Amino acid sequence: MSIVLLGSTGSIGVNTLIVAQRYGIQIEALVAGNNIDLLNRQIAKHKPKMVAIANKKDKERVHHPDVRVGTEGILSIIEACQSPTVVNALVGYAGLAPTLKATQMGKKVALANKESLVVAGEFIDMSHITPIDSEHFGLWYLMNDRPFSKLYITASGGAFRDWNIEKMRHATFADALKHPNWSMGNKITIDSATMTNKLFELLEAKWLFGTSNIDAVIEKKSIIHALCEFKDGSTTAHFAGVDMKLPIAFALRERVEEEILPPVNLLEVGTLEFLPISADRYPIWQIKEHLLAHPHLGVVVNAANEIAIEKFQKEECSFFEMSEIVLRAYRKFDNVKPNNIDDIIAIDREVRHFAQMSHGVMQNA
Repeated sequence: MSIVLLGSTGSIGVNTLIVAQRYGIQIEALVAGNNIDLLNRQIAKHKPKMVAIANKKDKERVHHPDVRVGTEGILSIIEACQSPTVVNALVGYAGLAPTLKATQMGKKVALANKESLVVAGEFIDMSHITPIDSEHFGLWYLMNDRPFSKLYITASGGAFRDWNIEKMRHATFADALKHPNWSMGNKITIDSATMTNKLFELLEAKWLFGTSNIDAVIEKKSIIHALCEFKDGSTTAHFAGVDMKLPIAFALRERVEEEILPPVNLLEVGTLEFLPISADRYPIWQIKEHLLAHPHLGVVVNAANEIAIEKFQKEECSFFEMSEIVLRAYRKFDNVKPNNIDDIIAIDREVRHFAQMSHGVMQNA
């Protein structure tokens, strides 16, 4: 068996390579962003046939005879490869085109790229998608084809879950990256602090499991990833350590019958506490119900959110102003309804332009 790995130098990518090596899975192609040093070490170890990177300027630094660049390079790799499985661990909107290409070719996509389903879930064949997110893996693991009444995913609460709200108004980009439970890439850590990632995961779950009857709660220890409430009145929870190797192993092999993670020690865990997600601390949460009822607006939320994060990183807006940018765009574009992928691309472009300009309006108001 062989796979194509998109996003090889991120945490999901690194863990995927560990799982692949454990089970003798070949790596036909690697796709990375800007971490060329780590990519070169991965090339030396896993010997892929093809490689793609984000920027042309880095091409000469890559130790491989077949180096492709950008989105076109990624898509050409997916077309050329024989592997039946593509692991998509790219970050942001950049992950959409590879997901579409792979599913259209009938390949299985082990998906960690939230934005693919958030932006275009309506136009993606879910029969080719296997989620790697721990929350959606947990839901799948629990459901087991039994009739459910409601699904729950959990949130850590992000870097500012215990901060005074007034203090949050002055939080910096560096502050927001200090996640209490784990180390992740910049974007997902910021999205965790604003709760946007959980909003995205609710949308993913809607497309994956065909229901809007889903919610999220804060569970600070990140030991429970998902809960399933069944029609018989019972509720089950998925306990697992904070480690992505388990969902990756299932996505690559479909069946796992040996220990991937050490079992959770319930005595060490002690007490568990569930808390509601409040819109005063996480303003984005006020659109949760509307977005689940109008999931095609995910493209609006994602585009505005990516611009807002860029502005926050450049100190062009405050922490709470990120959510204001997204909510302003959401209100502006609440009547859009994409009919195809070309519409998605056009809406994405228009929303990004609006989000870039709207913050100036906010500051001058």
